[in-house]
Amino acid sequence: MFKLLFAVAIGLIGAVFLHIIIILALPHFTGKDAFTRITFEGPLNRFYSLGNQMDKAGLTIGDPFLKVAACAFDVSENPVRITASGAVPFWSIGVFDRNANESYSMNDSTSVEGKLDIIAATSAQIAVLRAEQSDALTQTIFVEMPTHKGYAVLRAMVPQDSFKPDAEAFLKGASCKPIANP
Repeated sequence: MFKLLFAVAIGLIGAVFLHIIIILALPHFTGKDAFTRITFEGPLNRFYSLGNQMDKAGLTIGDPFLKVAACAFDVSENPVRITASGAVPFWSIGVFDRNANESYSMNDSTSVEGKLDIIAATSAQIAVLRAEQSDALTQTIFVEMPTHKGYAVLRAMVPQDSFKPDAEAFLKGASCKPIANP
């Protein structure tokens, strides 16, 4: 009797672990991850507004006080420069690799003069850009990407309806463009 109960307990524990592994691996096999979700919006290197509804990839949080846009990019050939400007009460950005691992994040309070200016690149590309010592890049933040593909999620705060046009203009004016190959 003890052997039977032991076998049933081991079987149940194994089934629980198997189900957890399947649930955690499901986004990888179904293509419902954040990077794939953004690429469904259109071509790379362009910010797309994501709205405020929660989607299967978990990109938006349903917060009525935030407007969200995302840009997928590939730095295998050229680094990507991410910029935005505008008068919003608060903005934040997260730069992630293809597998949703955060590479860098910042907000308007931690940025240089409240401006968004980031270059996402490989380590070799960053070395070349820094060797050039360009004055145009003195206040640019360099983000080393662990993989060639990644995405950026830009959020702008909208505490009142009167801030909505400024937040939408901020997100529409955001740029995520490749720069000349160093």
